[in-house]
Amino acid sequence: MIKIKSFLTKLLQWEHWPTFMFYVPLIPYYIFSAIKAKHPVFFLTINPAIKHSGHGTESKYDTIQLIPQKYKPLSILINRGSNFNDILLKIKENKIKFPLIAKPDIGFRGYLVKKIDSKRELDMYFQKNNLDIIIQEFIDYKNECGLLYYRLPGEMQGKITSITLKKFLTVTGNGQSTLSELILIDKRAYLYYSILNNIHKEKMLNIPKEGELIKLTVIGNHSKGTQFINGNHLISKKLEQTFDVINDQIKGWNYGRLDIKYNSFEELTAGENFKILEINGIISEPTHIYDPTNASYFKAIQSIKQHWSIMNIIALKNHEIFHVPYPKTMPYIKDMFWLRKYSKKLKKLNRLN
Repeated sequence: MIKIKSFLTKLLQWEHWPTFMFYVPLIPYYIFSAIKAKHPVFFLTINPAIKHSGHGTESKYDTIQLIPQKYKPLSILINRGSNFNDILLKIKENKIKFPLIAKPDIGFRGYLVKKIDSKRELDMYFQKNNLDIIIQEFIDYKNECGLLYYRLPGEMQGKITSITLKKFLTVTGNGQSTLSELILIDKRAYLYYSILNNIHKEKMLNIPKEGELIKLTVIGNHSKGTQFINGNHLISKKLEQTFDVINDQIKGWNYGRLDIKYNSFEELTAGENFKILEINGIISEPTHIYDPTNASYFKAIQSIKQHWSIMNIIALKNHEIFHVPYPKTMPYIKDMFWLRKYSKKLKKLNRLN
Protein backbone atom coordinates (compact mmCIF):
# COMPACT_ATOMS: atom_id res chain seq x y z
CA MET A 1 0.00 0.00 0.00
CA ILE A 2 2.81 2.41 0.90
CA LYS A 3 4.47 1.81 -2.47
CA ILE A 4 1.27 2.59 -4.38
CA LYS A 5 0.63 5.74 -2.35
CA SER A 6 4.23 6.87 -2.83
CA PHE A 7 4.09 6.19 -6.58
CA LEU A 8 0.87 8.17 -7.02
CA THR A 9 2.19 11.10 -5.01
CA LYS A 10 5.40 11.28 -7.02
CA LEU A 11 3.41 10.99 -10.23
CA LEU A 12 1.17 13.93 -9.33
CA GLN A 13 3.85 16.18 -7.81
CA TRP A 14 6.20 17.37 -10.57
CA GLU A 15 9.15 18.06 -8.21
CA HIS A 16 9.59 14.26 -8.01
CA TRP A 17 9.49 13.63 -11.76
CA PRO A 18 12.55 12.00 -13.41
CA THR A 19 15.32 14.27 -14.67
CA PHE A 20 14.66 13.68 -18.38
CA MET A 21 11.23 15.33 -18.02
CA PHE A 22 13.02 18.65 -17.49
CA TYR A 23 15.46 18.31 -20.38
CA VAL A 24 13.75 16.55 -23.28
CA PRO A 25 11.68 19.70 -24.01
CA LEU A 26 14.93 21.66 -24.40
CA ILE A 27 16.52 19.41 -27.04
CA PRO A 28 15.46 21.73 -29.92
CA TYR A 29 17.09 24.66 -28.12
CA TYR A 30 20.33 22.70 -27.72
CA ILE A 31 20.34 21.74 -31.42
CA PHE A 32 19.82 25.39 -32.42
CA SER A 33 22.65 26.49 -30.08
CA ALA A 34 25.05 23.84 -31.43
CA ILE A 35 24.32 24.84 -35.04
CA LYS A 36 24.91 28.48 -34.13
CA ALA A 37 28.24 27.62 -32.48
CA LYS A 38 29.17 25.29 -35.37
CA HIS A 39 30.22 22.55 -32.96
CA PRO A 40 28.19 19.75 -31.29
CA VAL A 41 29.98 19.97 -27.93
CA PHE A 42 30.77 23.68 -27.84
CA PHE A 43 29.55 23.85 -24.23
CA LEU A 44 32.60 21.93 -23.01
CA THR A 45 34.65 25.15 -23.07
CA ILE A 46 32.69 26.71 -20.18
CA ASN A 47 34.89 25.51 -17.29
CA PRO A 48 38.41 24.72 -18.58
CA ALA A 49 39.59 23.77 -15.06
CA ILE A 50 37.19 20.81 -14.87
CA LYS A 51 37.07 17.74 -17.11
CA HIS A 52 34.31 18.22 -19.71
CA SER A 53 33.47 21.42 -17.80
CA GLY A 54 31.78 19.30 -15.14
CA HIS A 55 29.40 17.10 -17.13
CA GLY A 56 29.45 14.13 -14.76
CA THR A 57 32.66 12.20 -15.45
CA GLU A 58 34.96 14.49 -13.49
CA SER A 59 36.65 13.46 -10.26
CA LYS A 60 34.95 15.16 -7.32
CA TYR A 61 38.21 14.92 -5.43
CA ASP A 62 39.99 16.89 -8.16
CA THR A 63 37.31 19.60 -8.13
CA ILE A 64 37.52 19.84 -4.32
CA GLN A 65 41.19 20.78 -4.77
CA LEU A 66 40.03 23.91 -6.63
CA ILE A 67 38.35 25.24 -3.47
CA PRO A 68 40.38 27.89 -1.59
CA GLN A 69 41.99 26.39 1.52
CA LYS A 70 39.90 28.48 3.93
CA TYR A 71 36.68 26.94 2.66
CA LYS A 72 37.88 23.43 1.82
CA PRO A 73 36.78 20.49 4.02
CA LEU A 74 39.41 17.88 4.92
CA SER A 75 39.15 15.28 2.15
CA ILE A 76 41.13 12.25 1.00
CA LEU A 77 40.78 9.92 -1.96
CA ILE A 78 40.75 6.17 -1.35
CA ASN A 79 41.39 4.09 -4.44
CA ARG A 80 39.33 0.95 -4.98
CA GLY A 81 40.81 -2.19 -3.52
CA SER A 82 42.76 -0.36 -0.80
CA ASN A 83 43.65 -2.29 2.35
CA PHE A 84 41.32 -1.27 5.18
CA ASN A 85 44.14 -0.78 7.69
CA ASP A 86 45.83 1.53 5.20
CA ILE A 87 42.57 3.43 4.86
CA LEU A 88 42.32 3.91 8.63
CA LEU A 89 45.94 5.06 8.76
CA LYS A 90 45.35 7.61 5.99
CA ILE A 91 42.28 8.93 7.79
CA LYS A 92 44.28 9.34 10.99
CA GLU A 93 47.21 11.00 9.21
CA ASN A 94 44.85 13.55 7.68
CA LYS A 95 43.18 14.24 11.05
CA ILE A 96 39.71 13.21 9.94
CA LYS A 97 37.57 11.93 12.80
CA PHE A 98 34.33 9.98 13.09
CA PRO A 99 31.63 10.68 12.15
CA LEU A 100 32.76 11.27 8.59
CA ILE A 101 31.25 11.35 5.10
CA ALA A 102 31.98 8.70 2.45
CA LYS A 103 30.98 9.20 -1.18
CA PRO A 104 32.00 8.05 -4.66
CA ASP A 105 34.69 10.07 -6.39
CA ILE A 106 32.46 10.12 -9.46
CA GLY A 107 28.87 10.37 -8.35
CA PHE A 108 25.55 12.17 -8.51
CA ARG A 109 22.09 12.47 -6.92
CA GLY A 110 23.45 11.51 -3.51
CA TYR A 111 23.99 7.87 -4.46
CA LEU A 112 26.18 6.11 -1.86
CA VAL A 113 26.77 9.35 0.04
CA LYS A 114 26.68 8.27 3.65
CA LYS A 115 27.49 9.52 7.11
CA ILE A 116 29.74 6.94 8.79
CA ASP A 117 29.84 6.80 12.57
CA SER A 118 32.37 4.03 13.27
CA LYS A 119 35.22 1.92 11.90
CA ARG A 120 32.86 -1.04 11.64
CA GLU A 121 30.42 0.94 9.47
CA LEU A 122 33.27 2.18 7.31
CA ASP A 123 34.59 -1.36 6.82
CA MET A 124 31.14 -2.55 5.72
CA TYR A 125 30.85 0.42 3.35
CA PHE A 126 34.11 -0.46 1.58
CA GLN A 127 33.24 -4.14 1.45
CA LYS A 128 30.00 -3.31 -0.37
CA ASN A 129 31.35 -0.63 -2.71
CA ASN A 130 34.39 -1.40 -4.84
CA LEU A 131 34.83 2.16 -6.10
CA ASP A 132 37.17 5.10 -5.71
CA ILE A 133 35.79 6.76 -2.58
CA ILE A 134 36.23 10.20 -1.06
CA ILE A 135 36.46 10.38 2.72
CA GLN A 136 35.50 13.84 3.92
CA GLU A 137 35.25 15.38 7.35
CA PHE A 138 31.69 15.77 8.61
CA ILE A 139 30.90 19.49 8.70
CA ASP A 140 28.56 20.10 11.61
CA TYR A 141 27.30 23.52 10.58
CA LYS A 142 23.56 23.93 11.09
CA ASN A 143 22.50 24.83 7.56
CA GLU A 144 23.11 23.83 3.95
CA CYS A 145 22.41 25.51 0.64
CA GLY A 146 23.16 25.25 -3.04
CA LEU A 147 24.40 28.48 -4.63
CA LEU A 148 24.61 28.86 -8.41
CA TYR A 149 27.20 31.41 -9.51
CA TYR A 150 28.56 32.45 -12.89
CA ARG A 151 31.01 35.00 -14.24
CA LEU A 152 31.35 35.91 -17.89
CA PRO A 153 34.95 35.51 -19.14
CA GLY A 154 36.86 38.78 -18.87
CA GLU A 155 34.37 40.33 -16.44
CA MET A 156 35.42 41.53 -12.97
CA GLN A 157 32.16 40.60 -11.27
CA GLY A 158 29.86 37.60 -11.34
CA LYS A 159 26.22 36.90 -10.61
CA ILE A 160 24.35 34.56 -8.28
CA THR A 161 21.22 33.34 -10.03
CA SER A 162 19.95 30.69 -7.64
CA ILE A 163 20.02 29.98 -3.92
CA THR A 164 18.44 26.78 -2.69
CA LEU A 165 17.95 26.40 1.05
CA LYS A 166 17.85 22.78 2.16
CA LYS A 167 15.36 21.58 4.75
CA PHE A 168 16.29 18.15 6.07
CA LEU A 169 13.65 15.54 6.79
CA THR A 170 12.58 15.49 10.42
CA VAL A 171 9.81 13.94 12.49
CA THR A 172 8.72 14.77 16.05
CA GLY A 173 8.11 12.10 18.65
CA ASN A 174 4.76 11.79 20.44
CA GLY A 175 5.83 9.30 23.09
CA GLN A 176 3.62 6.57 21.62
CA SER A 177 4.55 5.90 17.98
CA THR A 178 7.66 4.11 16.79
CA LEU A 179 10.07 5.89 14.47
CA SER A 180 8.74 3.71 11.65
CA GLU A 181 5.17 4.82 12.35
CA LEU A 182 6.19 8.49 12.58
CA ILE A 183 7.81 8.26 9.16
CA LEU A 184 4.76 6.59 7.62
CA ILE A 185 2.37 9.30 8.83
CA ASP A 186 4.61 12.21 7.82
CA LYS A 187 3.38 13.86 4.60
CA ARG A 188 6.89 13.86 3.04
CA ALA A 189 9.00 11.32 4.89
CA TYR A 190 6.88 8.33 3.86
CA LEU A 191 7.92 8.89 0.24
CA TYR A 192 11.46 7.87 1.25
CA TYR A 193 10.55 5.07 3.62
CA SER A 194 12.82 2.44 2.06
CA ILE A 195 15.84 4.81 2.18
CA LEU A 196 15.10 5.84 5.76
CA ASN A 197 14.51 2.25 6.82
CA ASN A 198 18.02 1.44 5.60
CA ILE A 199 19.56 4.43 7.41
CA HIS A 200 17.73 3.87 10.70
CA LYS A 201 17.15 0.11 10.56
CA GLU A 202 18.32 -0.40 14.16
CA LYS A 203 16.09 2.40 15.47
CA MET A 204 12.86 1.95 13.50
CA LEU A 205 11.08 0.25 16.40
CA ASN A 206 12.27 2.78 18.98
CA ILE A 207 9.65 5.12 20.44
CA PRO A 208 10.96 8.71 20.51
CA LYS A 209 9.98 10.85 23.47
CA GLU A 210 7.17 13.37 23.16
CA GLY A 211 8.51 16.51 21.49
CA GLU A 212 11.81 14.85 20.51
CA LEU A 213 12.96 16.06 17.10
CA ILE A 214 14.50 13.30 14.97
CA LYS A 215 16.66 14.37 12.02
CA LEU A 216 16.19 11.61 9.48
CA THR A 217 18.95 12.51 7.01
CA VAL A 218 22.12 14.60 7.02
CA ILE A 219 22.73 14.39 3.25
CA GLY A 220 21.29 17.44 1.50
CA ASN A 221 20.06 15.69 -1.61
CA HIS A 222 16.58 15.85 -3.08
CA SER A 223 16.59 12.12 -3.83
CA LYS A 224 17.09 11.44 -0.11
CA GLY A 225 14.10 13.53 0.90
CA THR A 226 15.69 16.91 1.52
CA GLN A 227 13.21 19.66 0.69
CA PHE A 228 14.49 22.39 -1.63
CA ILE A 229 13.33 25.89 -0.75
CA ASN A 230 13.69 28.94 -2.99
CA GLY A 231 16.13 31.30 -1.26
CA ASN A 232 16.61 33.79 -4.09
CA HIS A 233 15.40 36.63 -1.85
CA LEU A 234 18.75 36.28 -0.05
CA ILE A 235 20.80 37.23 -3.13
CA SER A 236 22.64 40.49 -2.47
CA LYS A 237 25.49 42.53 -3.88
CA LYS A 238 27.55 41.76 -0.75
CA LEU A 239 27.03 38.01 -1.20
CA GLU A 240 28.05 38.27 -4.86
CA GLN A 241 31.19 40.17 -3.86
CA THR A 242 32.07 37.41 -1.39
CA PHE A 243 31.90 34.80 -4.14
CA ASP A 244 33.69 37.06 -6.62
CA VAL A 245 36.68 36.87 -4.25
CA ILE A 246 36.38 33.07 -4.15
CA ASN A 247 36.02 32.86 -7.93
CA ASP A 248 39.18 34.97 -8.32
CA GLN A 249 41.03 32.07 -6.66
CA ILE A 250 39.54 29.37 -8.91
CA LYS A 251 41.00 29.85 -12.36
CA GLY A 252 39.03 28.24 -15.16
CA TRP A 253 35.71 27.93 -13.34
CA ASN A 254 33.04 30.21 -14.83
CA TYR A 255 29.74 28.51 -14.06
CA GLY A 256 28.32 26.07 -11.57
CA ARG A 257 26.74 25.35 -8.23
CA LEU A 258 28.52 25.31 -4.90
CA ASP A 259 27.14 23.02 -2.19
CA ILE A 260 27.75 24.86 1.07
CA LYS A 261 27.35 24.18 4.79
CA TYR A 262 27.14 27.25 7.01
CA ASN A 263 25.99 28.47 10.41
CA SER A 264 24.05 31.62 9.53
CA PHE A 265 23.36 33.39 6.27
CA GLU A 266 24.78 36.61 7.72
CA GLU A 267 28.12 34.85 8.22
CA LEU A 268 27.96 33.28 4.78
CA THR A 269 27.34 36.68 3.20
CA ALA A 270 30.35 38.06 5.08
CA GLY A 271 32.53 35.15 3.91
CA GLU A 272 32.90 33.56 7.34
CA ASN A 273 32.19 30.19 8.96
CA PHE A 274 31.22 28.04 5.98
CA LYS A 275 32.65 25.20 3.96
CA ILE A 276 32.20 24.37 0.27
CA LEU A 277 31.48 20.65 0.09
CA GLU A 278 31.59 20.43 -3.72
CA ILE A 279 32.04 22.47 -6.87
CA ASN A 280 29.71 21.40 -9.65
CA GLY A 281 30.01 22.37 -13.30
CA ILE A 282 27.73 22.56 -16.30
CA ILE A 283 25.27 19.92 -15.09
CA SER A 284 24.45 22.25 -12.19
CA GLU A 285 20.79 23.08 -11.94
CA PRO A 286 19.16 26.17 -10.44
CA THR A 287 17.70 23.84 -7.84
CA HIS A 288 15.39 26.47 -6.35
CA ILE A 289 13.06 25.47 -9.19
CA TYR A 290 12.16 22.31 -7.25
CA ASP A 291 10.34 24.37 -4.63
CA PRO A 292 6.74 23.78 -5.80
CA THR A 293 5.41 26.69 -3.73
CA ASN A 294 7.38 29.18 -5.84
CA ALA A 295 7.41 27.54 -9.25
CA SER A 296 5.63 25.32 -11.73
CA TYR A 297 6.87 22.63 -14.09
CA PHE A 298 6.87 25.06 -17.03
CA LYS A 299 8.62 27.79 -15.02
CA ALA A 300 11.24 25.21 -14.06
CA ILE A 301 11.94 24.40 -17.71
CA GLN A 302 12.06 28.12 -18.53
CA SER A 303 14.62 28.70 -15.76
CA ILE A 304 16.82 25.85 -17.02
CA LYS A 305 16.67 27.33 -20.53
CA GLN A 306 17.69 30.76 -19.20
CA HIS A 307 20.72 29.21 -17.52
CA TRP A 308 21.61 27.33 -20.69
CA SER A 309 21.63 30.67 -22.53
CA ILE A 310 24.11 32.02 -19.96
CA MET A 311 26.33 28.97 -20.49
CA ASN A 312 26.15 29.49 -24.26
CA ILE A 313 27.51 33.03 -23.88
CA ILE A 314 30.35 31.81 -21.64
CA ALA A 315 31.27 28.97 -24.01
CA LEU A 316 31.39 31.22 -27.07
CA LYS A 317 33.37 33.93 -25.28
CA ASN A 318 35.91 31.42 -23.99
CA HIS A 319 36.35 30.00 -27.47
CA GLU A 320 36.23 33.12 -29.63
CA ILE A 321 37.92 35.69 -27.38
CA PHE A 322 40.10 33.61 -25.04
CA HIS A 323 40.86 30.86 -27.57
CA VAL A 324 39.79 27.90 -25.44
CA PRO A 325 39.70 25.12 -28.06
CA TYR A 326 36.62 23.05 -28.70
CA PRO A 327 37.41 19.47 -27.63
CA LYS A 328 37.08 16.51 -29.95
CA THR A 329 33.60 15.07 -30.04
CA MET A 330 34.29 11.31 -30.06
CA PRO A 331 36.26 11.10 -26.76
CA TYR A 332 33.42 12.99 -25.10
CA ILE A 333 30.81 10.64 -26.56
CA LYS A 334 32.84 7.61 -25.39
CA ASP A 335 32.95 9.11 -21.88
CA MET A 336 29.17 9.58 -21.95
CA PHE A 337 28.68 5.91 -22.83
CA TRP A 338 31.03 5.00 -19.98
CA LEU A 339 29.07 7.28 -17.64
CA ARG A 340 25.81 5.61 -18.59
CA LYS A 341 27.25 2.18 -17.75
CA TYR A 342 28.82 3.47 -14.55
CA SER A 343 25.54 5.15 -13.54
CA LYS A 344 23.70 1.83 -13.74
CA LYS A 345 26.35 0.26 -11.49
CA LEU A 346 26.07 3.12 -9.01
CA LYS A 347 22.28 2.90 -8.87
CA LYS A 348 22.44 -0.86 -8.32
CA LEU A 349 24.96 -0.47 -5.50
CA ASN A 350 22.82 2.27 -3.97
CA ARG A 351 19.83 -0.09 -3.83
CA LEU A 352 21.92 -2.78 -2.13
CA ASN A 353 23.40 -0.48 0.53
